[in-house]
Amino acid sequence: MINLHVHYPNEHIDFNAASQLALARARASNFRQPAIVSWHRLDTHEFSPAFAGADEASWWAKYGLGNGGQIDVSVGEDYEFIIMETGGYETLYGIPLSNLHDEAGNEYVCLTPLLDDSRRPRQDACAPLDEWMADQY
Repeated sequence: MINLHVHYPNEHIDFNAASQLALARARASNFRQPAIVSWHRLDTHEFSPAFAGADEASWWAKYGLGNGGQIDVSVGEDYEFIIMETGGYETLYGIPLSNLHDEAGNEYVCLTPLLDDSRRPRQDACAPLDEWMADQY
């Protein structure tokens, strides 16, 4: 994980401004199409994604790392963002596709919006990758 920082000298910054600064920093680090996977606001203890019982100190970062996050960008002393590159994903008529492997190593082409947080191939979202299916890497 690459750690980057955006210096923000003012006392506080709102989420929209902080997220735009984080994405701009990612672009400056050669990310063509950066997207925020998860975030944490230190002063209010808000984070996303969140659920009842999630550990504020680690859940958002674990989620970001486990779901494609490549860089951690902190903005001032208020926010941290886990960001991924989305430019390499292929689409079919605007539907994002991704390749996944099951526990046995079999590869699948999956409709990304139909996947759950486990990012494991499911019959209702994926098709086995074979000589008839295009590799989406």
